[in-house]
Amino acid sequence: MSSDVLSVLSYHVAPGGRLSGRHRVPGDKSISHRAVMFAALAEGTSTITGFLDGEDCLCTLRAFEAMGATVARLDRTTLRITGVGIDGLKDPGTVLDVGNSGTSMRLMCGLLAAQRFGSTLTGDASLRRRPMKRVTEPLAQMGATIHTQAGGRAPLQIEPAAQPLNAIRYHSPVASAQVKSSILLAGLYAKGLTEVHEPEASRDHTERMLSAFGVRVEAREGYAAVQGGQRLRAIDIEVPSDISSAAFLMVGAAIAPGSDVTLDAVGLNPTRTGVIHILKAMGARISIANERTIGGEPVGDVRILGSALHGIDIDPRWVASAIDEFPALFIAAACARGETRLSGAAELRVKESDRISAMCNGLRALGIDAVALADGARISGGRLRGGSVESLGDHRIAMSFAVAALRAEQPITIRDCDNVATSFPGFSTLMQAAGLRLRVSTRHP
Repeated sequence: MSSDVLSVLSYHVAPGGRLSGRHRVPGDKSISHRAVMFAALAEGTSTITGFLDGEDCLCTLRAFEAMGATVARLDRTTLRITGVGIDGLKDPGTVLDVGNSGTSMRLMCGLLAAQRFGSTLTGDASLRRRPMKRVTEPLAQMGATIHTQAGGRAPLQIEPAAQPLNAIRYHSPVASAQVKSSILLAGLYAKGLTEVHEPEASRDHTERMLSAFGVRVEAREGYAAVQGGQRLRAIDIEVPSDISSAAFLMVGAAIAPGSDVTLDAVGLNPTRTGVIHILKAMGARISIANERTIGGEPVGDVRILGSALHGIDIDPRWVASAIDEFPALFIAAACARGETRLSGAAELRVKESDRISAMCNGLRALGIDAVALADGARISGGRLRGGSVESLGDHRIAMSFAVAALRAEQPITIRDCDNVATSFPGFSTLMQAAGLRLRVSTRHP
């Protein structure tokens, strides 16, 4: 639900309890976005199973339907998409509204920069505050003309490409899969070899999936490149469970004594497993079984037991691969013995909210000593009192404070929870089944 609309959902979570059982969280959001995009650009018909039926991914789906892809929804998580080919996208004839989805906006910006029709990308109030120069500037170097609002923000008006884009060698100042992917997708339409260098490895779902669709991709840690003029061929894709969604149950089980949770078919892409490394370093008892490959991605069944956590200095190696999981990890830090220190994570300040400030403010409201730093935080474990927290319309903030109640002394209320549906539809139902005493209230504006 767009944050332009007054929120009507709040979470009320009773204190204490533990998590148990075997569960499967929804499909991976990052992979679901890319599966829709690449199937729409492919020649032939692709079937996608395990699709995340959340609002972010549905925005991507609607956008590519508007640009000519044929979509049959066999059920909520299974799609059959007949693509239009790399050169077959058509003018949508309307503004493309991608809601709260930064992935949709940034990746589609790269694709649309190469089209012969003009287009406009917009989103909700939260997305319109997020930085877009990080993609529009390198795309301009390739020859694209993109008009932004003040501060380089959306809406983005993309002019028709009068001629093919030019390949570039781009040295990104940040390790960002969205930036890298936007440039690589534009590179499919460029003359020559488009290269992206990063200061450290970012998620490689784009490289893996493009390869599965038949595109030759050069990829190694901190580097990816594509040659222009290649075509995609339709395939069938199974989307693994999202480790970012699994993180809430991992943290919840780790902090609650007596918990024993197994999460099936969790994506274990090595560019995404920082959350597991960090929790293990804090003393969490986590094991992985039944490791296998689904849709070109490594997966496994993850078991988490209630643990006695201790504070750590978070290893900089794991920051990029856990960037979306830090709100949940802040809760683990609040429940750990001693102090946890994070640095090198300034990217958290330009997510759906300023997640450093949002989490530290919320933790302080619950009685935890949490100090926000420019690029991280310093959190001293302690007693969670309970109280009310503002999520600021950020789905990951809302879900993180919900699991915090497992160690709270009093109930916790989290306001403005509508956007949880963007990434984790069915969150409240699944968490209730796992043992979280969560109640949802609806307030009509």
